[in-house]
Amino acid sequence: MILLCGIPSETPLRMVRERLDDLGVDYVLFNQRHFADSEAWFETANGEVRGELRIGPAVYALQDFNAVYTRLMDDRCLPELDGEGPESPLRRHCRGLHETLLRWMEIAPAMVINRCAAMASNSSKPYQAQLIEQSGLLTPPTLITSDPAEVRAFQARHGRVIYKSISAVRSIVHTLSEEDNDRLNRIQWCPTQFQGFVEGTNVRVHIAGNRVYATAIETEATDYRYAKRQAGEPAELREVELAEPLAEKCIALARRLGLVFAGIDLKITPDDRVYCFEVNPCPAFSYYEANTGQPISEGVALCLADADAHRATSDAVMNCAALA
Repeated sequence: MILLCGIPSETPLRMVRERLDDLGVDYVLFNQRHFADSEAWFETANGEVRGELRIGPAVYALQDFNAVYTRLMDDRCLPELDGEGPESPLRRHCRGLHETLLRWMEIAPAMVINRCAAMASNSSKPYQAQLIEQSGLLTPPTLITSDPAEVRAFQARHGRVIYKSISAVRSIVHTLSEEDNDRLNRIQWCPTQFQGFVEGTNVRVHIAGNRVYATAIETEATDYRYAKRQAGEPAELREVELAEPLAEKCIALARRLGLVFAGIDLKITPDDRVYCFEVNPCPAFSYYEANTGQPISEGVALCLADADAHRATSDAVMNCAALA
């Protein structure tokens, strides 16, 4: 069986559900907004993980799930908890249910897109950059500091410099300008990441198992996600095909990070050097699919279906062998 977790109307989850429907593949949906009518428990014994998930009147054995796609939002922000105190029974039930599911996903023998442990590298951009370099991809010249003097010296060496956060918290990438000099002293209380600007074409690569979907982004904006705000018009997206060696490097990088599904941000320079800025472990791929028509959601659905079929076949073979 396949388990989907999240809010059904959230676009990436909705698109994967639709592709599973198109493929005729069955799945179970845990709508986290219906947490009040759901329960879960699990235990480990003799090397096995067993448990149950109840969703309304239906009860499912956790060990029967062979693949999981999770898009769980922070359960503390669910609208059903508005007005609930920090220790209210409803809030405690909600937190306990989500914590149980997340902990089960970490140790379940199922294929999970993606486990929390694998996604953790994105919480520290400097740490993730080291893993990227170990995978054979370039990273831009980088300075992480709380010293304004170091920033000015870095800018003198590299010319155009951009800045962004070093955590997983989403930030807008900006070019360091003369107007920013008056604010540089503020970094004394907030270490910030500065990078030498890399000229070239932005390419977002989605990896779904062994499937590769690459999108080139053309814009004058520093951060193409906010192109209309920064450059006055939206970015232009188009499907591109990566050279096989680069595609293999991207697949290897996702595997190195333990990610079944990943969004890798590259920039390819005019002389074909490839820089990698970061790897998104929970990519909201719908923006790219909507603009290019690439079947990214189908790639995710196929990963889930393949894992479910493989595990079910393997279990059947083992059961036949035991009977023999």
